[in-house]
Amino acid sequence: MAKLKSTEDTYPVPKEQWRWTGIIFVAVIHLVALVGTPLYLLSHKVAAWEWALFLVYLSFSSMSITMGYHKLFAHNTYKTNAFIRFILLFFGAATFEQSALKWASQHRQHHQFTDTELDPYSIKKGFWYAHIGWILFWKHRVNYENVLDLQRSRLVMHQHNFYSLWSVGAGMAVPLLIGFWMGHPLGVFILAVCLRLVLVMHSAFFINSFGHTFGARGFAPENSAGDHWIGAFLTNGEGYHNFHHRFPNDYRSGIRWYHWEPGKWIIFLLSKLRLAWDLKKTPEFKLKAALAE
Repeated sequence: MAKLKSTEDTYPVPKEQWRWTGIIFVAVIHLVALVGTPLYLLSHKVAAWEWALFLVYLSFSSMSITMGYHKLFAHNTYKTNAFIRFILLFFGAATFEQSALKWASQHRQHHQFTDTELDPYSIKKGFWYAHIGWILFWKHRVNYENVLDLQRSRLVMHQHNFYSLWSVGAGMAVPLLIGFWMGHPLGVFILAVCLRLVLVMHSAFFINSFGHTFGARGFAPENSAGDHWIGAFLTNGEGYHNFHHRFPNDYRSGIRWYHWEPGKWIIFLLSKLRLAWDLKKTPEFKLKAALAE
């Protein structure tokens, strides 16, 4: 009789290992963003199109993580067409936060084993570990068996198999080509590449660190995830994290209209334009029942 795999075999505990490629990459973009940005602003007259390119790339890449990698691919909270999926995969790759397949696999594991040794970015190992340490100083083996549904998508698999081309192409080559065409490649590299990457990365990382440290825990008191309005601003709308851990298949994180969450508003708008459908929404009676427990 074949020996059944244990949970530890399927999801091995990560091993401590300094990831030098990632460490150097993160160090360089932070140095350019924090030192290069003020120097460039003081020594150059920044053109309006440079700011426009920075803002477009900032918003699109940030949204591609929240409403793409997270809400669409990891949790399947809504459906959309191939063109929107391509846009989300393109700008998602531009964040250098791995392929949608790998991101979704680790995130599903995080939900399955929240706050345990098998949680890839468990807050129990510290704020720094959950924020960025788990990426730079630990080796994780990804179990892709939990994303078999995503593996049926040729587009998702193409992005995964050729991730280096997607990330470098979308995150650096395209904006830099625009910069050379407009005559300001240095400004584009500093603003639309390095500064944008630093802001988008930390916005996503705060979900794992701040989002699992601060906030109310009314929906799932046993879970470290919290609901906090400051967290919503830090994480581009993902700050109502306790609700999300209780109802991960809801396309919203902030369930009230006034809760800051650009992603849910865009998904809702896409549904009205018939570009998104099957939006999953938790019934009100389930919300009341959860709060009453």
